[in-house]
Amino acid sequence: MLTKKIFFLLLLCSTSTFAQSTVNWLRFEQLETSLQQETKPVLLFFYADWCAYCKKMEQNAFKNKGVIEQLNREFYVVKMNAETTEPITFDGSTFYNKEVEIKRNPTHQLAKLLASRTDKPFTLPAIVLLDESFKVINRKFTYLTSSQLIKFINYKR
Repeated sequence: MLTKKIFFLLLLCSTSTFAQSTVNWLRFEQLETSLQQETKPVLLFFYADWCAYCKKMEQNAFKNKGVIEQLNREFYVVKMNAETTEPITFDGSTFYNKEVEIKRNPTHQLAKLLASRTDKPFTLPAIVLLDESFKVINRKFTYLTSSQLIKFINYKR
């Protein structure tokens, strides 16, 4: 009986530790429902499978315990492959990847809308911070270390 109690206690502790060991990534389709339950700012992470710096951020910055805890506590966090061919419904509109037939690395319409700059080409990784009304607060178009990501998410807060 005592062994079962110890096993249950260890299982409970490991489960709660595991819950904070990864970022709680959402899809765009989950975002609006989540915001209806509780309003929080939103961090968007646009990546591509071929992007070495995107992978490096996933392995380093997004695995940092302090980053994970702050993101999970204070933000909704969405990760999106910028080259996905799936239609995405967000904020009452449906977005598509219209470049899939004409470009080698086609960029999804939603990624371009939220993570483009007028004076430079679209680049990855792209990290975008939105308020609860989907207004852009801050954007970065480069690899960020854990400490740089924490500074970025605390910008104007």
